[in-house]
Amino acid sequence: MKKLIPLLAVSALTATSYAQANDDLRIDNGFYLGGNYGHLRVDGDDEFDDDKDAYQFLGGYQFNSYFAIEGSYVDFGEYGSDVASVDTDGYTLGLKGILPISDRFSVHAKLGQLWYESTLNTFNFSDNNEDEGLFTGLGVAYALTPSLSVSFDYTLYDADLDTEEAFEDFEDANFSTDLKQASIGFSYIF
Repeated sequence: MKKLIPLLAVSALTATSYAQANDDLRIDNGFYLGGNYGHLRVDGDDEFDDDKDAYQFLGGYQFNSYFAIEGSYVDFGEYGSDVASVDTDGYTLGLKGILPISDRFSVHAKLGQLWYESTLNTFNFSDNNEDEGLFTGLGVAYALTPSLSVSFDYTLYDADLDTEEAFEDFEDANFSTDLKQASIGFSYIF
């Protein structure tokens, strides 16, 4: 990841120079595709605390300057210890609220559902588990061109709580966060 950050920074600066020379406004509705890459912090039992890289592919539809619906595939990678490790990936579907600050700069918040599969590997034993949880995130985005944006996001994934459980007993729901992802990404709106 240390080698990727300078490459992304140079790409962002080059695109920013182009964007400043081109005064077109960003596109605020339509389908979009993108990807994120970043740092993942896994908080669980002591054996499973870990720092990893994670990546995400996303797509969605932005209805206007303020609202979008977004789905994604997230690869959380493998984390754990030499004795036991877990490999997790999943899919998300959520709502994205957007607050434009200027023609090019905006902040956003996300909230939605995570469906994930984890494979536990310990010694010669392997077990698959499918489950669901909630996620929430905050981010900032800058339009490099009318269609291309760079964003910085921080997302919390709670792999212990699903939507049904949260609505059934909101007061007693356990909102402990298991996966925390900080990432940089690009998206292209059509």
